[in-house]
Amino acid sequence: MLPGEEVTIKAREQEKAGDVYTLRGDVEITFRSFVLRGEQVRYDSKSGEVTADGNLSLDGGPYQEHLAASHGGYNLHTGTGKFYDVSGTVGFRLDSRNVTLTSPNPFAFTGKMVEKTGPAIYVIHGGTVTSCELPRPKWTFNAARIVVELDGKARVYNGTFRIKGAPILFLPYASHPVEPQRESGFLMPTFGYSNRKGAILGDSVYLVLNRSADFTVGAEWWSQRGWAQRAEFRARPSQTSYINFQFFGVVDREGFGPTHIDQGGQDIRLSAEEQFAHGIRGVADINYLSSFVFRLAFNETFTQAVNSEVKSVAFLSKDHKGFFFNTRAARYQNFQSTVPGDLVTILHMPGVEISSVDRRIGNSPFYWAFDVAAEGVARHEPQFTTAALVGRFDAYPRASLPLVYHGWTFLPEVGLRETYYTERRLPTSGIGTVSDEPVNRRAFEGTFELRPPALGRIYQRTVHGHRLKHVIEPRVIFRYVNGVQNLPNIIRFDSRDILSNTSEVEYAVVNRLYAKPVSGDAGDENSGSAREILSWELAQKYFINDGFGGALVNGKRNVFTTTVDFTGIAFLTEPRRLSPLVSRLRIQATPKTDIQWQLDYDFKHSRINSSTTLVDYRIGDFFVGGSHAFLHVPGEIFVNPTPLPAPDRFNQFRFLAGYGGPNKRGLSLAGNIGFDANFSFLQYGAIQSSYNWDCCGFSFEYRRFAFGSVRNENQYRFAFTLANIGTAGTLKRQERLF
Repeated sequence: MLPGEEVTIKAREQEKAGDVYTLRGDVEITFRSFVLRGEQVRYDSKSGEVTADGNLSLDGGPYQEHLAASHGGYNLHTGTGKFYDVSGTVGFRLDSRNVTLTSPNPFAFTGKMVEKTGPAIYVIHGGTVTSCELPRPKWTFNAARIVVELDGKARVYNGTFRIKGAPILFLPYASHPVEPQRESGFLMPTFGYSNRKGAILGDSVYLVLNRSADFTVGAEWWSQRGWAQRAEFRARPSQTSYINFQFFGVVDREGFGPTHIDQGGQDIRLSAEEQFAHGIRGVADINYLSSFVFRLAFNETFTQAVNSEVKSVAFLSKDHKGFFFNTRAARYQNFQSTVPGDLVTILHMPGVEISSVDRRIGNSPFYWAFDVAAEGVARHEPQFTTAALVGRFDAYPRASLPLVYHGWTFLPEVGLRETYYTERRLPTSGIGTVSDEPVNRRAFEGTFELRPPALGRIYQRTVHGHRLKHVIEPRVIFRYVNGVQNLPNIIRFDSRDILSNTSEVEYAVVNRLYAKPVSGDAGDENSGSAREILSWELAQKYFINDGFGGALVNGKRNVFTTTVDFTGIAFLTEPRRLSPLVSRLRIQATPKTDIQWQLDYDFKHSRINSSTTLVDYRIGDFFVGGSHAFLHVPGEIFVNPTPLPAPDRFNQFRFLAGYGGPNKRGLSLAGNIGFDANFSFLQYGAIQSSYNWDCCGFSFEYRRFAFGSVRNENQYRFAFTLANIGTAGTLKRQERLF
């Protein structure tokens, strides 16, 4: 405080002797943004020294400080002082009966003696700090000495962590954030139990490398298996770039089962993005998995644990006036089983792809576009291996003539496709063999798309305050491809390689239902925007060329471009005229309701090929969701080392229900299950519950995984969360059901 700054004094009784004021009864001294109160106060206006007895308090400042003490002293000039028998808060503003948080990390403290050694530093002797409400906090850090930096953090030396006053953990050093900022240090420990891993104990270290990068590394000890390692590096070098690196590994010292099978391994992921000069965008998403057994055995999320695919891709791209220039490298792996080496690996070496949008040819009504790619590819799997680099060159120029007449849309398009491979496949009874003889594929492609005018009707009668509109959108598409006479000689790397001859007609109709809110008896239609509440698409194909130019192999699973573009379910095992009827239904009657049903019905075999249903509904704190997936498809053939047919039927249910949320005060509860109806088998299930107080919360989970002989595990996971501190336990936030 500088000389000449204003100080306001209020008291029932005031005496002055020179520069010294003696004040009694409801004393209030206002200076800067602080207010000091007390019952008996002595104030030296020259030195700025204040001593007080009885109900001393100090409030205000840029950090919204509040101290209440039995007695103490404070210097208005230097902002330093000593207070005794103290309770205080930082980051709260009291306004009448309301409490307002002025900091994202408010905290409270007590102390036998508290020193204010500077405008923003407190030293607490024989005290506590907590994020809970006083006077009965749920948890505290108790220590003989605590240093609080209001613009940094609270440092606790040789303290004990207590819950409801009971000592739980001794910590030689701990810190509590006061202002939001990243600080290096040890994170909260993890703990839990599993019948396969045993007792689980672990911890991590968090390192702030600079203002835009940090690194976390830690380990967990599993009493029955070994130990796991985790690491994560994050950086944002600029506003348009980022780098994320994640590592998870397990050293499986004890192994699994009576024969002690080693299921250890590593799972690594690197993702990065950068916006380079001249509008060039670079993206990388690199994944490495040592074995499928490792993922099945140790991944904690069911959908990730059973995912047998590992994808990596890196590319540079630039667009300029409707032209797109890309260079890409990729690797795709699909683990066919848990047997080592039983996987398919497809590589895309750095290649160049150039394409364009449809562009008008001069002032004519015609448009043109093209796709050109030159790249190196390779495929490796049991009993079939190509060269390390197979050259593939693909060109696809095309032209179209879009026409619109009285609401009718006509789109004829023709194109030529030329694809050259430096190796070919020689068909045999099995997968085939590889020959270094080149092969060339030529194809003529033609399509004609017809879209009649959409039919619509607006219903004048309102439903629940909404006016409805029904729209019908039909379409018919004729496709013709000819010239692909050597499909059996084409090695399959990706979707470019499954083009076949076809002559077909696709017909479809889409029904859409829109709802628009209206207000008042006048039916004001401008009161809100329309929203699609229902869409239902029915589509089917008629194959004029039911043998696909000789490409179809009778009795085997055939996948062609024409079927992949239509439905993801393989259905070609023999010549046929009609494809399955595809139905896609979605209902969103309210923003909190979502129902989807996708059905493929095969009239040739009078059966459902696939049926997938998704339901999601929430009302208040209650939520429920579920799914059902049924598939009846031709079984894929795996080779390891002899042909092995995959299952051709799947019938699985998923169900989730719960109440609450991660930040809800009080009780939250949720559960989910995954059930395989084919085998009458519970694949996984979990029950989670949590209870949150004002400053902390406790969560418990029981989870079960059943992956046959690889993993049959019961987990008991816990988490104890301290507001503004962190979470101790093995139940991660991203793995919660609510």
